[in-house]
Amino acid sequence: MSSFRARTVAAIGAIALLAACSGAGNRGTTNGFVSGDGSITRVDAADREDAPVLEGEGLDGRPLSTADFAGKTIVVNLWGPWCAPCRAEAPALDEVAKQYAGKDVQFVGVLTRTKDPASAIAFNRNFGVTYPSFADQGGRLELGFIDSLPTTAIPTTWIIDAKGRVAVRIVDKVTASTLANLIEDVQKSTA
Repeated sequence: MSSFRARTVAAIGAIALLAACSGAGNRGTTNGFVSGDGSITRVDAADREDAPVLEGEGLDGRPLSTADFAGKTIVVNLWGPWCAPCRAEAPALDEVAKQYAGKDVQFVGVLTRTKDPASAIAFNRNFGVTYPSFADQGGRLELGFIDSLPTTAIPTTWIIDAKGRVAVRIVDKVTASTLANLIEDVQKSTA
């Protein structure tokens, strides 16, 4: 991709994210974010794009990288403690994370639009979330998905297959059974 095209795509993505954050011209918003439409996008194995390698600092202040989980199915959840659907799905995400911990699946969160990591740490403690999360000030990590399946709302969950390719995007809160079924499908399609 040319550098001009890459900058243009990134600029369009940033504008879309800012519009999503402002709640301008959208349906069903609360607290200034665009509500998801419940859509699930599945990508056939032959058509999957490489996932971005997410690198940064975890909420605990230590370095965190999805490269450390290479060869595993990775579930990435974009969330914020101020987001009502994120609160609703947190127990389901952690339930599935624990269920699949021994099955080559790693969950990781991407905290967005939150200046105070203490509120996110409290959120995780209150909802029993045990998997790590990036502190993504400025949205750099979520923009990494712009070339594959960009986010359009919060929460968004991506499933990255064991070959490091984006296989699924869920735009809205997800249930434990739906997420478990999607993980199973991705693992079967990648084998």
